[in-house]
Amino acid sequence: MDKTDAGRTAVLLERVGRLINQEAHADGLQPVQWEALRYLDRANRFSRTAGALTAYLGLTKGTVSQTLKALESKALIRKEPDKKDRRSNRLVLTARGRRQLVNDPLAATAGALEGLPKQTQRELGEGLSEFLNGRLGAEQRQPFGQCRDCRYFARKHPEGNPHYCQLLHEQLNAADSEAICLEQEPATS
Repeated sequence: MDKTDAGRTAVLLERVGRLINQEAHADGLQPVQWEALRYLDRANRFSRTAGALTAYLGLTKGTVSQTLKALESKALIRKEPDKKDRRSNRLVLTARGRRQLVNDPLAATAGALEGLPKQTQRELGEGLSEFLNGRLGAEQRQPFGQCRDCRYFARKHPEGNPHYCQLLHEQLNAADSEAICLEQEPATS
């Protein structure tokens, strides 16, 4: 497997993934629970649902349901009825959940990356993003990009606050523009 550049890189990704996964057994949480907390911290208000989390993680509904139950029992998240659709719930990080993220074990990996030269960090980030998007596309899965990079994002729109989502017909603030979204479709250059 590792006789080509691609094979060696695949082996390196596997090893890095294993290290990250081992570190993610921290503070009484499982790796998938950490991933869910990180997702809810980064997702926009339209994407903080069990269905969107299921799509993001690429796991079964049952696994995600159990993950959410565990996080709810630890008071790290809570479910709130959707104001526009009472049949569904929005997932919200609690203050305790936000405090938990201060101890995110992924910080060790981010710290190691920060030790690399800035150009290497940028190139690695761009390359991994391109690789991930290719893999997600091959599996017909959503990329979950940032609102600001979406074809439906309207900067400083007259109906916005200050921005606007032309797909969902919703006002977006500056924080919304930085969040990730289930509905995101990359804007054409």
